[in-house]
Amino acid sequence: MSKEFVARRLDLKSFAEEGATLAGHSPLRELPRLLAETEGRGSQSPVSWSAQGELRNPGHVHPEIWVHLNSSAILPLTCQRCLGEVDVPVAVERSFRFVPDEEMAAAQDEQSQEDVLAMSRSFDLIELVEDELLMELPLAPRHESCPVPVKLAVADEEFESASAQRDNPFALLGKFKTGKS
Repeated sequence: MSKEFVARRLDLKSFAEEGATLAGHSPLRELPRLLAETEGRGSQSPVSWSAQGELRNPGHVHPEIWVHLNSSAILPLTCQRCLGEVDVPVAVERSFRFVPDEEMAAAQDEQSQEDVLAMSRSFDLIELVEDELLMELPLAPRHESCPVPVKLAVADEEFESASAQRDNPFALLGKFKTGKS
């Protein structure tokens, strides 16, 4: 009999033993850290995700528990060139190996090429989706070609006239020297 799995409270061992699959769409508003990156825009935008459990070496004393994650979203971010809104597609395809505790995960993560996480009987898969999408965000999102002309120069007439009226500070200091008139 197949168990029913819940993404917010996932029993990783059972999920992997069953080779189960979970998939769904979460509105962006349910992922608060990712929503903060969009400055509150697109709260209804869907974040698609799917996960599949896998048990490797099932006859071994310590079989390996794996979760294969796929996720994607189109996020309305701020273009760093024109400061307008730009829709940025973000996607993740990653596999994770789970070990019994945090200490072992930290030690093995440094030595192995795969991503190693600590196991939990109540693992939050949606939080992992959010973490992975956050790490895939571009540092400086921008349009390929901005829809409005980008103003690359700044001119402030008052600033220019104020600096032109000032006396040279070294000339003023020179007046204070003794013996000079």
